[in-house]
Amino acid sequence: MALLQPNRTFLSYREVSAALLREMGIEVLLLDIDNTLAPYEQPEPDEQIRLWLQSLARAGIRAAFLSNNHGERVELFNKTLALPVRYDAHKPLPRQAKKMMKRLGGNRKNTALMGDQIFTDVLCAHLAGIRGFLVPPIVDRTDRGTRFKRRMERKILKRYYKKHTDAPDIRVGSPLTKEYIKT
Repeated sequence: MALLQPNRTFLSYREVSAALLREMGIEVLLLDIDNTLAPYEQPEPDEQIRLWLQSLARAGIRAAFLSNNHGERVELFNKTLALPVRYDAHKPLPRQAKKMMKRLGGNRKNTALMGDQIFTDVLCAHLAGIRGFLVPPIVDRTDRGTRFKRRMERKILKRYYKKHTDAPDIRVGSPLTKEYIKT
């Protein structure tokens, strides 16, 4: 079950500052795009995302996109950012995460992967031997498969919060998440 538990939870990518990453020893950050940084429907990064990524770069933290989405979507989102990317990454399989980590000069101790899904992003991180950071989905889908997956994630997070009582509660449906997503 430890494979499915995040190392840290955050209410948003915006909480993950360069200073915090440095404090944790993170020099390489692999990022999911959809529902982690932007909704599926947002084709390009907004100013907040650009400024956040610039702050990481200024601090010497190397970032890259690791997405299961198709190339056209990822390339369009990355067009103005010019970060290293891997689309069709087949997360949770760790192969592409390991390749990207190596490409950016990272290792298992100084690399993390941040995303909105336990069964793809967090599991991929742990299978690659790196830390997995979890944020709530920006916009949650309501199809049957996603609802089932989110129910399973809530059960995993319930166990996580028993051990990590000071961690922000990002469970979909929690008052904190609902309030945060509205802003």
